[in-house]
Amino acid sequence: MEKANPSREVEIEKIVLNCGGIGDKLEKSVKLLKMISGKKVLKTTSTRRIPGFGISPGKESGCKVTLRNKKEIIYLLKKFFAAESNQISSKKIVNNHFSFGIPEYIEVPGLEYDRDIGIIGFDVTVVFSRKGKRVKLKKIKRGKYPKKQEVTKEEIITYLNKNFGLEVIEWLQVIGGRC
Repeated sequence: MEKANPSREVEIEKIVLNCGGIGDKLEKSVKLLKMISGKKVLKTTSTRRIPGFGISPGKESGCKVTLRNKKEIIYLLKKFFAAESNQISSKKIVNNHFSFGIPEYIEVPGLEYDRDIGIIGFDVTVVFSRKGKRVKLKKIKRGKYPKKQEVTKEEIITYLNKNFGLEVIEWLQVIGGRC
């Protein structure tokens, strides 16, 4: 029996929680992400002008927090998947990552309604990687990261089924339900 190549193992690199808004809604978004993660939240600035939303270049228009602790990631993902009925559409999964949105944070088990925040939602992005990705990120002696080291959509689906018991449904099945 051959051992699997450890460089081919799929793992979660990080999750990014983000929320948009300007002015008062941005402050509520920051409170929400801080309540969920317990970490410092970074405000992001816009580079484009979108008059319909009142956004201009250089104006703060959103916030995000990145989590890299594996135990914390697994704990939060189980709660987020429970809010989505342990289902996710296959259209939300692409190579190396997948994203989904939670329309109201009170749907997440364990999160209570806060009057200061109100009812808002947030987005979750889960990034996957394999060993050796640092080679393309370092400054000195940067190497190439071959295409075959990317995590494919099928590998992400198998990882989610195996580790979280998540059901990945095709987009035609989504028409009847919410996803």
